[in-house]
Amino acid sequence: MDAADTAPARRLYATIWRWHFYAGLFAAPFLLILSITGAIYLFNDELNDLIYPELRFASSAAPSQPLSRLIGSAQARYPGSVITRIDLPTEPGRSAQLFVNPPDGEPLRVFVDPANATVLGSFVYPKTLVGFADIAHGSLFLGDVGDAIVEVASCWAVVLVVTGLYLWWPRGRERIGGVLVPRLGAKGRKFWRDLHKVTGLYAAALILLLLLTGLPWATVWGDQFFRPIVNSLGWAYAPGDRHNGGSVSRLPATPISEAEGAPWTVQQAPHPQSRVPAVAAGHEEHAGHLHMQPQAALAPGIDVDTAARVLAENGFDGAYRLSLPQGPLGTYSAYTYPAQPQGQRNIHIDRYSGAVIHQAGFGDYGPAAKLIELGTAIHLGNYFGLLNQIVMLLTCIAITLLVVTGLVMWWRRRPAGGLGAPRTLAPLTLRAVALITITMAMLFPLAGASLVVVLVLDRLFKPGASRQAA
Repeated sequence: MDAADTAPARRLYATIWRWHFYAGLFAAPFLLILSITGAIYLFNDELNDLIYPELRFASSAAPSQPLSRLIGSAQARYPGSVITRIDLPTEPGRSAQLFVNPPDGEPLRVFVDPANATVLGSFVYPKTLVGFADIAHGSLFLGDVGDAIVEVASCWAVVLVVTGLYLWWPRGRERIGGVLVPRLGAKGRKFWRDLHKVTGLYAAALILLLLLTGLPWATVWGDQFFRPIVNSLGWAYAPGDRHNGGSVSRLPATPISEAEGAPWTVQQAPHPQSRVPAVAAGHEEHAGHLHMQPQAALAPGIDVDTAARVLAENGFDGAYRLSLPQGPLGTYSAYTYPAQPQGQRNIHIDRYSGAVIHQAGFGDYGPAAKLIELGTAIHLGNYFGLLNQIVMLLTCIAITLLVVTGLVMWWRRRPAGGLGAPRTLAPLTLRAVALITITMAMLFPLAGASLVVVLVLDRLFKPGASRQAA
């Protein structure tokens, strides 16, 4: 007798099919959103160039005007605004992008021609196609709640891939048709099942790559679970960042905001702070009151053009993202974020003295950070250029196809007025339930919590009779 025909094998198959069904039913709508928005964001630069050519391209490839002129033009166009960051052109003939917070209304991204400091226009990022896709992809426009939903869906998608591969595994006398290639001449549910199985087989590795490289950015798994572990082991940001970035200040460090456009690795690294002259004179105990002092009461410090010269002296002479000092302890912080992370660099400059407080690059990262940055570059379609974009686009299309074919199969097999869930041939033992739950909770805490809910619902609504797994 074939092993696949034994009672234990049938029970295991039926149980895994049931888990695959529930995971798919929950994750399907979110995976559809992630695949569509991800496909859009893969081509974010190309789409923005196509939709906003008047903003993205400069009048000429002439050398840039001083940064102070670019900032001054934006401030003149939007009086009373606070400018937090400027992204220099990635190549000649392109515009500079300034992040502007007006006194009223939503934050703007203002585009300035670097050759003549002319303001080309602006947009509200979430109201653009790329911005909408970006935010929907990360949080469904629901903030931390949406981020958590996306994280749970992604974790269950991992379960989907693993259980799907088990269900695909050939049993008995199955041939190439329906296993390695779909039987396109098949009719009805067999056609949809073949398309689902074969697509899942060839896309499984790439889907897992997308899921696992996206999870480090999640609020719970990434920020509360993974990041603290790798930071404590010294596997993340550069060792120099552990001591407040090498700053002589004894003030508490603050994390670098994602809004500054920093790579994943340095976002949670302690942010060095400028050494306020009053603090340097030995009055550190009053540092907490510095935020309440009028800016005019403090030393004027260096201007943005001086900071740009310091950056140039330290090898930052191309495209970089420069965050301007916010508050008396702020720094001029610049980052490079090239397509290949080996070129990443970051530097922090004291806003008063112009001294370089700290700088680091990809070579200074820990092993986990290097792996995450490489994975992120591939996830975003950056590392291998157009080929990378095409492969990731095909993966997004495969996810969409898997969702559609899975839903079609479910809809065709479900009984009228019923859910149509596969029925188990035997309940899971308490030991098996505990093992699955503990493993899931250790790997993905938020998914582990959701698993408890699923197990309770499964016990409450478990159908009585068995149905043969198909």
